[in-house]
Amino acid sequence: MNDAPSLWTLARAFNRIALASFGGGLSAWSREVIVAERGWMTEEEFLSASTICRILPGANQVNMAVFVGTRLHGVAGAVAAVAGLIAVSMILILLAGAFYLRYRHVPALQHALAGMASAAVGLTLSVAWHQGQRVLRSPAAGLLAVLSLAMAAGWRTPLWLTLLLLGPVGFWWAWRQEAGR
Repeated sequence: MNDAPSLWTLARAFNRIALASFGGGLSAWSREVIVAERGWMTEEEFLSASTICRILPGANQVNMAVFVGTRLHGVAGAVAAVAGLIAVSMILILLAGAFYLRYRHVPALQHALAGMASAAVGLTLSVAWHQGQRVLRSPAAGLLAVLSLAMAAGWRTPLWLTLLLLGPVGFWWAWRQEAGR
C-alpha cells in the first residue's frame, strides 16, 4: 500500500469515483481508483473488502468508503471518504429528481433512462467478470458462484439465507485451500 493520502485527497478521490460512475459502475470505478491508480489496496484486499461491504447492510459503496477511509485515517478518514462520495452526488440527485418529476412523462427522457440502465448493467457485469477471473479458479469456487447466482436470481433467496447455507461451505473450501498450501 502506498503512503496514506491526506484527508482532502481521500475525499477528492471518492468524489471522483462518484462523479465518474454517473449512470452506474460505481464498483468498477472504485476498483480503478483505489487499486489501479492510487494503490491504496491490492486486488485481493479490494476483493475481500468488496465482499464484506456487499454483505453488510447499507449501500455497498458507502460501506467501501468507510472501509477504505478507516483503513487509511481512522474515523476521520471514513468521514472524509463518505463526504467525498456523497456530497456533490447528493446535490446532483436532488436536481435530477426535480427534473425527473417535472418531465417524467416525456418519451425522450424514458428512452434516455433505459439507455443509462443498460450501460449500468454492462458496467456491473464488467466488475463481476473482472473479479470472477481472480476468484473463480477452481471447480469448487465456480460451483459456489453458480449456486449463489441461482439462489439470488433464480429462486430469489434472501441474502441472509444464501449466506447461511453457502457461507459455511465457502469457509470450509477456503480453509482446505489454505491447509493444502
